[in-house]
Amino acid sequence: MTDEIVKDTGTSGSAAAPKAVATPIRSEAYKASTGSPAPGPAGAPVSAAPAAPATAAPASPAQAAQAGGAPPPKKAGPGGATQGTGVLSRRGFLSTLGVAWTSFAAACAAGAVATNRFMFPNVLFEPPQTFKAGFPEDYLTGAVDTRFKEAFGVFIVREEDGAIYALKAVCTHLGCTPNWLEAENKFKCPCHGSGFYRTGINYEGPAPRPLERYRIVLAEDGQMLIDKTRSFTYEKGEWSQAESLLKV
Repeated sequence: MTDEIVKDTGTSGSAAAPKAVATPIRSEAYKASTGSPAPGPAGAPVSAAPAAPATAAPASPAQAAQAGGAPPPKKAGPGGATQGTGVLSRRGFLSTLGVAWTSFAAACAAGAVATNRFMFPNVLFEPPQTFKAGFPEDYLTGAVDTRFKEAFGVFIVREEDGAIYALKAVCTHLGCTPNWLEAENKFKCPCHGSGFYRTGINYEGPAPRPLERYRIVLAEDGQMLIDKTRSFTYEKGEWSQAESLLKV
């Protein structure tokens, strides 16, 4: 169906211009099928729907400052530098300077320690390997002298016949230092119980062999000279050698 054109004539009988009358015949059906009002006739003004008011987002401090004509504030970066300007603040400069001087001082201290360590190399201080033990007459017959046990690790023994020898104060089991027990007339190891006669021969405990002897001779001044660089072992038959004991 279409819109109807109704012609209206005046009393004078002259024809008047046709007058268009828009009759919304299908408006209800169009609205029901499309969900929107039917379009008006051609040339009719279209009324726009009122727009919803927009909600303005809150302005940031930087935007508010720009709106007022002031520059936005700068954020301080690491080390006290202001972001966006590259300028180091006074606090940041002093902090950087302090770190630099601390690192320099630490490096200098490490270098000084290394230099001093180089000037004093590792040296193992040991007692001398040869020493003078006094004159033969300073020792009692049939006794064991322990005066050099702590300093040089040596027992000096003088037999009834006057022979003198120097026993190494090291147990032949695991290297402990035996003690001389005067009441029992023997050397006794405190570690595992090895026992030795006054002559150094082993007779009890786990020690596998007798004590060793050091070289002993008379020096030019008449004193006994003990040489720890040369030792004599019983099981090899070396106790019979001349320098394994001193006969006076």
